[in-house]
Amino acid sequence: MAIVHFYEKPGCFNNTRQKQMLVAAGHLLIVHDLLQFPWADNRQRLRSFFADLPVPQWFNNSAPAIKSGEIDPSTVSETQAIEWMVANPILIRRPLLEVEGRRRVGFDVDNIDVWLGLAEAKPAASVDLETCPKLQHAQACQP
Repeated sequence: MAIVHFYEKPGCFNNTRQKQMLVAAGHLLIVHDLLQFPWADNRQRLRSFFADLPVPQWFNNSAPAIKSGEIDPSTVSETQAIEWMVANPILIRRPLLEVEGRRRVGFDVDNIDVWLGLAEAKPAASVDLETCPKLQHAQACQP
């Protein structure tokens, strides 16, 4: 069992499914509202969740500014990405996860299983728990 700090967008369908899976596997969750967290005072902490991932993988592709083309993650520097995310946390890919000082972004089921263990909670088939299933609806990923 791990104590998992789970940074979510409250009401996010996939974040709910991800939390259920972690709890079913026996993990204890400490849930944080990613949209309300004081990232302006924690820029380095935010940056640490992304480790060595390319900048485009830091972004929530369901965010309105990404979907509309207002922001193109492939053209953004690390510094600019963090500044935009601090100003508009809906841009941050979810969830952010922290266990015993180790931080990660996203919820690739196989990677989470290796890292934390999902046991019987792991789906039998590959399931996408990151792409918003509400992409066709107006309420998708609104802050």
